[in-house]
Amino acid sequence: MRGDDPLPTAPLASGPRAADVLRPLLGTVLDALAAGGRARGGPLPAGGPEAVATRVADVLGDVLPDHGDPDALRALVQTLAEGAADPADPLCAAHLHCPPLAVAAAADLAASILNPSLDSWDQAPAAAALEAAVTRALAHTAGLADALVTTGGTESNQLALLLAREAHGTGVRLVCGAGAHHSLPRAAWLLGLPDPVVVPAPSGVLDPAALDKALTTLPGPLLVAATAGTTDTGLIDPLPEIAGLCAAHGARLHIDAAYGGGLLFSDRHRERLAGLEAAHTVTLDLHKLGWQPIAAGLLAVRRPAELAVLHQRADYLNADDDTEAGFPDLLGRSLRTTRRPDVLKIAVTLRTLGRTGLGTLVDQVCARAREFAALVEAHPGFELYGRPVISTVLFRPAGADDDTVAAVRRRLLHEGRAVLGRARPDGRLWFKATLLNPHIRPDDLARLLKSAEEGTSV
Repeated sequence: MRGDDPLPTAPLASGPRAADVLRPLLGTVLDALAAGGRARGGPLPAGGPEAVATRVADVLGDVLPDHGDPDALRALVQTLAEGAADPADPLCAAHLHCPPLAVAAAADLAASILNPSLDSWDQAPAAAALEAAVTRALAHTAGLADALVTTGGTESNQLALLLAREAHGTGVRLVCGAGAHHSLPRAAWLLGLPDPVVVPAPSGVLDPAALDKALTTLPGPLLVAATAGTTDTGLIDPLPEIAGLCAAHGARLHIDAAYGGGLLFSDRHRERLAGLEAAHTVTLDLHKLGWQPIAAGLLAVRRPAELAVLHQRADYLNADDDTEAGFPDLLGRSLRTTRRPDVLKIAVTLRTLGRTGLGTLVDQVCARAREFAALVEAHPGFELYGRPVISTVLFRPAGADDDTVAAVRRRLLHEGRAVLGRARPDGRLWFKATLLNPHIRPDDLARLLKSAEEGTSV
């Protein structure tokens, strides 16, 4: 650059002037979020997919114009907020999609501003040390030895199958229950493993007798995947019995606790995860019952030495002489190269709330689910699928057929009145309410049920 060339005009998020630059921008973002929420006026934008897409297109205009628009930040954030499914709204209860804690979101902002990348120590000195300490501590909470940070349950499950394949060969076969997450059979396909064996789950959880029969008759090596918190019903497989069968038959055990893993924070509910410590690998997901901004997944492992199969050498990132000189090698901590310090928001949350604070949030959403189930059970116009195990409640209009249930759910979505999920655990279609907002109150629960009732009566 010549001395008379102008300096770039777009300010950076870090450096000596960063605070002065960011303060007004943060004010713009917060004001736009509030304005978008007011314009939305409920848990979901009204009008359905076509109306939302039209509003976005109108505001977005030319994606890459010749000349920039200084109002783009306000306009697009407000549009996104107006068109959001707001997980903090009590009537937004379809999915395992939590409202994030304010302190976690603030920490996530710091991670974005500092922008360290955890593929080499010289890009993320403090973040590397923080991640090593936090992942070990969370693994110990689950009764295991170490953990890797992932983007969520899907990546964690894929990693678990990869470690099993590397430990036992390409012939290792996945055995899972009918309620297992779809990412498990997909991971078997991606990794070139044999077709999975699906064990019956007539009561919604993996049947130990059927599993025993499968482990007795199938040739090894076998990888059993149990679930602690199924996506559709929130049920927990009988983990101690499954662990005992795996030990007796010499099968490897993976437990997908992406949903239920948060119960570890609760003195009241952690006993539901007895048997977790017997697993070789465990999927955890703190952007569910951990109230983290996406993404905040982990894979905990019993044998850290198995992680050596992830090792790669790239001289510009982890040269041998640097490693021998004591600089940590981070490439073996993920399948990804560039990756952001998602551990920061997790660490801030753990330190700020502590186990007791997080456990209280877990207890609150579990209690709200029981209260909502009681409301449904007492209502003559609805049928309850079963008592919630974690925070998922399935219900349906009494006497309605599946087409009616589906149409009511879509009507509520189209009108922006309520966001309910859907599940088919017994061959019939049910509304699914997944309660992850610890601030929800009894009158909110009544409004949620009332919305379903009004949608049914139209």
